[in-house]
Amino acid sequence: MPNTIIIGAQWGDEGKGKVIDVMSKDADIIVRFQGGANAGHTVKVENEVYILHLLPSGIIHEKKLCVIGNGVVVDPLSLVKEITDIEKKGIRVKDRLLVSNRCHVVFPFHRLLDEIRETRKTEGTSIGTTKRGIGPTYADKSARVGLRIADLVSKDFPEMFSALCRYVNKILIGLGAEPLDEAKILEEYQQAGEFIRPYVGDSVTFLNKAVREGKSILFEGAQGTMLDIDFGSYPYVTSSNATAGGAITGTGVPFKYIDTVVGVLKAYTTRVGEGPFPTELKDEIGALIGREGREFGATTGRPRRCGWFDAVIARYSAMINGVDYWALTKLDVLDSLKTIRICVAYNYNGQYYDTIPASINVFAKCQPVYEEMPGWMTSTRNIKSFDELPQQAKNYINRIAELTATKVGLISLGPDRNETFKIG
Repeated sequence: MPNTIIIGAQWGDEGKGKVIDVMSKDADIIVRFQGGANAGHTVKVENEVYILHLLPSGIIHEKKLCVIGNGVVVDPLSLVKEITDIEKKGIRVKDRLLVSNRCHVVFPFHRLLDEIRETRKTEGTSIGTTKRGIGPTYADKSARVGLRIADLVSKDFPEMFSALCRYVNKILIGLGAEPLDEAKILEEYQQAGEFIRPYVGDSVTFLNKAVREGKSILFEGAQGTMLDIDFGSYPYVTSSNATAGGAITGTGVPFKYIDTVVGVLKAYTTRVGEGPFPTELKDEIGALIGREGREFGATTGRPRRCGWFDAVIARYSAMINGVDYWALTKLDVLDSLKTIRICVAYNYNGQYYDTIPASINVFAKCQPVYEEMPGWMTSTRNIKSFDELPQQAKNYINRIAELTATKVGLISLGPDRNETFKIG
């Protein structure tokens, strides 16, 4: 298998977990490269459902090596729980997981700051974060005051943590919050540090050595392109680079070693949290898509906002990620619809956009320009090849490929790993 980056091409929740799980069988190493425990990948294998937040989805394949790359921010308490919980389900993690010693550490005060900043924003400006402390951790990383996993497992951690606490307490007191219980946090994090110590190492050297030895690597993205800190619907975004470029900075593997970029798309569009959503449906069709697609966040349980497929977003994602082909998921959710719409452009006060406006005020007021296609009005579940699909479903897939100038190479028609087939 070539070295492959898998990214979400919309606002996240496209079904990356399943696609990564399916493609992991042909890779030697699966590496997560950005985000934190605010992401949730759901993988269904037979009758067992796994919801992963920090562990790469490839961990479900028992012989695969998994890496949490340097671009990920790690809550050690969450990681300990996730390792413990998945081992209870019979998945062996020992000797199969490497956690980068360069990952930045999420502390309880990061979660507290996240909540304070979110709840104190004026009405209409809330971003809708998961309050997992991800943004404040990346902020500390950029401000060069954060601590990394290498610090957590070192003998100097108590001293370094104490200095950080003094800095953070000044901020908390200034915000009217209670100061930290330094001793309690230190004890919890030292225990967590001891638990994860066997997994910690130099992931950058490990991955580059693996590439030189001819090993195949699958780079696992979290969230989606429209949540990217640079290219997404800013400020309603995450705090890391969820695009293909994030795989490079988040692992230390040079781009010259990347062979393929796979973009994951839903056959419609969803998003969680606040922010613009031009094709959002607040009617019975939107409700139907939500029910049929079981559209609830894997991390928060929040219902996702649902809408028609947005070809403007998909085209933009293909461009900035260099997508080689699409993995199209949840086509079956549209099985009962008589007519299906595709957004092909935006209209803002008579001006047409075929890409994403940089101004959030403009983007928020964009109206979708639709074209309509007939639905197929029959079940596509249990179909195993493109040729077996109803003609109207084939037309819909082909139109997505045409509008985005990117071929569709993988189709998913259900949550199980076996409900997937390749095209071509």
